Amino acid sequence: MARVQASSGTDYARSAIDRSQARSMVISSRGIVASEHPLASQAGAMILARGGHAVDAAIAANAVMGVVEPMMDGVGGDLFAIVYDASSGQLHGLNASGWTPAGLTLDFLRSHGLSTMPQTGIHPVTVPGAVAGWALLRDRFGRTPFSDILAAAVHVADQGFPVTEIAAAEWACSERLLRSEPNTAKTYLPAGRPPRVGEVFRNPDLAWALTQMADQGADAFYRGEIAHRLLACSEQQGGTMTAADLADFTPEWVDPISTTYRGWTIHELPPNGQGVAALIMLNILENFPIGQYGHNSADALHLMIEAKKLAYADMVRHVADPHFAAVPMPAMLSKAYARDRAGLIDFSKANADVSPGKLPVHSDTTYLGVVDWEGNMVSLIQSNFAIFGSGVVPDGVGFVLQNRGGRFSMDSTHPNALAPRKRPLHTIIPGFMSREEVRIGFGIVGGWNQPQAHVQFISNVVDHGMNIQAALEGPRFSKITFDGCDVMIEARIAEPVRESLSRKGHEIELQGDFSNMMGCGQSVMRDNSAGVNYGASDPRRDGAAIPEPVVA
Repeated sequence: MARVQASSGTDYARSAIDRSQARSMVISSRGIVASEHPLASQAGAMILARGGHAVDAAIAANAVMGVVEPMMDGVGGDLFAIVYDASSGQLHGLNASGWTPAGLTLDFLRSHGLSTMPQTGIHPVTVPGAVAGWALLRDRFGRTPFSDILAAAVHVADQGFPVTEIAAAEWACSERLLRSEPNTAKTYLPAGRPPRVGEVFRNPDLAWALTQMADQGADAFYRGEIAHRLLACSEQQGGTMTAADLADFTPEWVDPISTTYRGWTIHELPPNGQGVAALIMLNILENFPIGQYGHNSADALHLMIEAKKLAYADMVRHVADPHFAAVPMPAMLSKAYARDRAGLIDFSKANADVSPGKLPVHSDTTYLGVVDWEGNMVSLIQSNFAIFGSGVVPDGVGFVLQNRGGRFSMDSTHPNALAPRKRPLHTIIPGFMSREEVRIGFGIVGGWNQPQAHVQFISNVVDHGMNIQAALEGPRFSKITFDGCDVMIEARIAEPVRESLSRKGHEIELQGDFSNMMGCGQSVMRDNSAGVNYGASDPRRDGAAIPEPVVA
């Protein structure tokens, strides 16, 4: 596996022939789009070929993803992005996660007999932020008309596409939810059942909605006919969303948060996302010589799993919408605090019950990456939250609404307690890392899996010298629970290693070689000293990294 050498460009010759990775990286002096579906990557690459900015290509790819993987993402969901602007050398963060309706309160839900947050139906639906996020990104960085950016998505929705393997499997698993609402069944079960692998699926209602947005921009979604249909659906189902909830919503630019890890700078977005958990994990792991233990050795995996538990305990206790709660970011990212937490790790056994630390005092989803020929980069993640979100499809729009509100707490004393026009704790996080002339945009989907998967990718690159494709492909673990010693591990991790972990008390749930439970990642990299771009796509999904075509 090739080693990243940021101090002298990149050297990928070592072990290129006798290697353990299945795919080669895509390498180009032009742009590259890496996404979870070849049609989405292709749409973005074509935008780059026409002179579009990386942001234009990211939106085009994201729009197509909402057509071809409607269970994962779409215009009914939220969006986060990190944009690297090559002209200024600056990173810009975008939080396009929506807020709750002003009328949605704890008292309202309790008056309807609810003691826990519902996960389906209209009540967990927050204002979808993705389209507003697209508009803000394009207005600041874009060069391409919205109508051209969305043209491929409109075409694919109208003409249809053959359903891919992973999408068909997710569709089939969601049949019960899809049958629960007439509009949802009409949209996603056109033959009375989920589409099968290779069957062509068409969504003319979504083609109409995307055409509205192509012609009128974000206003079509938040103030126009699409908004009227969303509000009619909410009223019919007893929801609280109003025209003002939609029209008043705006995403916000945020400054990425960061830490250092063995000479690299790692960037995530601040709360209300969970990216801080990845940074806490890295700060804890920096206290151990992970690279010396060997890749996916029992000692390295034990430390990572235990660091995950410590970091997630702090994250779930403190992370919330910073407009409503004081999130103690400096304390959570303190290196001294991380050393104290690292001291709690027992090398001999797994900890089943990890509590948040005493902080020092201080005032389903899709990911895609784009790099263009100038070196502009976009790390973008977008999601409906659960598969097919809330299960609610407003009449005639062709997309499902997210269920992000299901992540709120109904404990009024918790920082993440439900409140009007508040954003919930979000699981979706884009990542970015840099060292000298090398910059890498990356992301790995999968709910609570994401920070721990980010850390495994980063460690593969930094501690074990892997290139970005090998780093994505490498076997992973995932612990999506917070208590206990259960942990999912892919079967490619050697049996003696798994046995050693079991002796330490880890309760292993063995997964397949390339398990969808580990999430799926994409990555793009820029070696600025050489002016060369790299792309990688995780084999755990149906995606591809596609270079910008040469147009004579």
